[in-house]
Parts: sequence; C-alpha cells; structure tokens
Amino acid sequence: MNGEVVAVFIPIILFLVIGVVLVSYYYLRSRERQILIEKGLDAESIKDFFVSKRSERSSYNLLKIGIISVAFGIGLGLGIGFGDRGPQTDFWIPLSLFVFTGAGFIVANIVGKKLDDKDKKDNG
Repeated sequence: MNGEVVAVFIPIILFLVIGVVLVSYYYLRSRERQILIEKGLDAESIKDFFVSKRSERSSYNLLKIGIISVAFGIGLGLGIGFGDRGPQTDFWIPLSLFVFTGAGFIVANIVGKKLDDKDKKDNG
C-alpha cells in the first residue's frame, strides 16, 4: 500500500517541479529585461544585448550531442556484449557506459573547440 501512495505522487511532483522551473525562468528573464530598461537602455540596445549573447553560443551543439550519443551507444553495446560472456555481468555495463560516455564528452569538446576556432579564424 505504501508503494502505491508514493507512485501516485511521482507524476504530481514531476509536473509541479516542471511548472516551478518554467515560471522561475520566465520571471527571471522578465526581471532581467526590467533592470535593463531601468538602466536607461532603449529597445534596440536590449535587442542587441540578447542577440549578442546568442551569437556567442556554439553552433555545433547538435554535433556534440551526436558524438556523445554515439559514444553512449557504443558503451552500452559493448557493456552488454562483454557482460554476457563474463562471470561479473553487473560490472561491464556501467563501466563501459561511463568510460565511453566520458570519452564522448572529451571528443565532443575537442571537436567543438577546433570548429569554433576555425570559424573565428575564418570570420575574424
């Protein structure tokens, strides 16, 4: 009976947390814009401020996510493959997942930096 009660509250808590995060995001974004207006910036300056923040972000985020996803998949596949052959099946899956996902993060970071540096060199 106790497990059923907890299971009922999980979706309710999930939606409440998502709602709090969304409301906080929009409130803080609105507050940031109000502060910029109070400092005397006009609408065009505020627009330029937010556009410049977006342009500084890396344009290779999907490439990085793809590299990490492929590394995660390879780790999962090898972990399951090695886990079926050895006596310690619970050891290989988490090990390979963490190792290959970590390697994927490292490779994605290196590739992203090289592409960003190349873009800066070509544009600047």
